[in-house]
Amino acid sequence: MHALEDSLQLIKRGADELLIEAELVEKLKTGRPLRVKAGFDPTAPDLHLGHTVLINKLRHFQDLGHHVMFLIGDFTGMIGDPTGKNATRPPLSREQILDNARTYQEQVFKILDPERTEVCFNSTWFEPIGAAGMIKLAALHTVARMLERDDFSKRYAGGLPIAIHEFLYPLCQGYDSVAMRADVELGGTDQKFNLLVGRELQKHYGQSPQCVLMMPLLEGLDGVNKMSKSLGNYVGINEPPREIFGKLMSVSDVLMWRYYDLLSFRGTAEIGKLRAEVEAGRNPRDVKVMLAQEIVARFHGRQAAEDALLDFEARFRQGAIPDDIPQVVLSLQGAAANIVQVLKQAGLTASTSEAMRMIEQGGVKVDGVKIDDKALVLAVDKPLVVQVGKRKFARVEFR
Repeated sequence: MHALEDSLQLIKRGADELLIEAELVEKLKTGRPLRVKAGFDPTAPDLHLGHTVLINKLRHFQDLGHHVMFLIGDFTGMIGDPTGKNATRPPLSREQILDNARTYQEQVFKILDPERTEVCFNSTWFEPIGAAGMIKLAALHTVARMLERDDFSKRYAGGLPIAIHEFLYPLCQGYDSVAMRADVELGGTDQKFNLLVGRELQKHYGQSPQCVLMMPLLEGLDGVNKMSKSLGNYVGINEPPREIFGKLMSVSDVLMWRYYDLLSFRGTAEIGKLRAEVEAGRNPRDVKVMLAQEIVARFHGRQAAEDALLDFEARFRQGAIPDDIPQVVLSLQGAAANIVQVLKQAGLTASTSEAMRMIEQGGVKVDGVKIDDKALVLAVDKPLVVQVGKRKFARVEFR
């Protein structure tokens, strides 16, 4: 029973909710490898650390000897998951979906063991069932039940459009569990409705209903909002090692422990010991360095993690400018080299408004000198090293 308790502890680590725990215990008692499913719609070509919360949990199941099924929603991705959205998602083409799916596989195997991972595509079972099969599936749920879903009910009450095909998404995700004979499905807390649809459909098809393990949505670097590329508070797993390292070193000491719980593969006892050491006076920066190195090593290798640390120490403790900053050549075309336009054209800010905001916040330097004048016109007779924030540099030349 001790081994069972240890397994359950690892499975529940960092989780928000487990439904239904007693059922999972009974499944674990059988001793057979459980079929554990997590689905990802390849709607963007790259993953960030927020996506890896589920993938890390899949790795926990692998370490416990269970059968992990990584589902790429190449069919459902063309519908677009409406979860948490206040508008219909634009559909992606088949070509976009497949291109993104290829990059997903490359990225997830930096965490999962490819020898013990079954990669599934839900077009495998959805394309053969055809229109008649989709109508039959749609008959298993009511509109009233769909409108119980929070985001649907809000859009309906607010007079915002809900396309009919969006109602199919929870049914398709649920049917995935039927086709895959899942014992456990992982998902974010925002996926609860869809995950429970899977349980209901499995019962309808005479299967034992899956247990549902919901993981929290990882906060981004700001510590407030969900990690998201659109909010700019993300850490992409394909970003350069020093970018990943620097971003992780920027998180607050409080958020650091959240990242340890959800992103680190260190054991709970070891993390508890590190917490106690910090409470006893150890510098939390040292513990943050350990986390940053672990994450960089996972995606880029141990040597890259060591190099990222050395680069970080040089830049942030000694104020050094990195050697390998990008070269940018800007064409003036008769215009003056206004600092705001230079920041945008050099790719150091996404917009002129962001450029002005960074200047106001004191986050812009030219050749090491802080800039506070948004109307500043730069000298153009020599290359300039322009810096935004702590990590963005460019050597700018004018022609």
